[in-house]
Amino acid sequence: MSELDGWKFCPRCQAGVEVAEGRVECLSCGLVAYASSQPTACALCVDERGRILLARRSGKVFDGYWDLPGGFLEEGEHPLDALRRELKEETALDVEPLEFLGVWMDRYSEDGTGPATLNLYWTARVTGGEPEAADDVSEIRWFDTDELPGPDGLAFHIAEVISAWRDKHA
Repeated sequence: MSELDGWKFCPRCQAGVEVAEGRVECLSCGLVAYASSQPTACALCVDERGRILLARRSGKVFDGYWDLPGGFLEEGEHPLDALRRELKEETALDVEPLEFLGVWMDRYSEDGTGPATLNLYWTARVTGGEPEAADDVSEIRWFDTDELPGPDGLAFHIAEVISAWRDKHA
């Protein structure tokens, strides 16, 4: 599914649009819009004991599954600023991003048909605040690495991110 699927009318002039190969074009006013992956910034927080912070999702997509805290960038927002903002919104914690872990592509859905996402991951350390689940999170918890939920209990591609972190830090 493309973010442009279902577009029938131009958002500027309301004329009909042509949808083809990942773009929409309005022949009336000249608007061209391209489908793109929506960027996210997320953190793998590790405490002084080596535990990983996970957040239990509360919402439409992967409700009840464990996830790494983070979320979508706002327009024009730097990814590291988004990471800090999202962690504060979801966990009430202040964090400092550390090492860039990588990029994972996914779809924002359980069945792989949702909008495309471009997911950026950093390690981070907590610098302040008291942990409290908020926003679209029902619970947050520190997990010892040998107590982490299995892949069936993790949302999206989180098992792959944790595995990549383990490979770097084993």
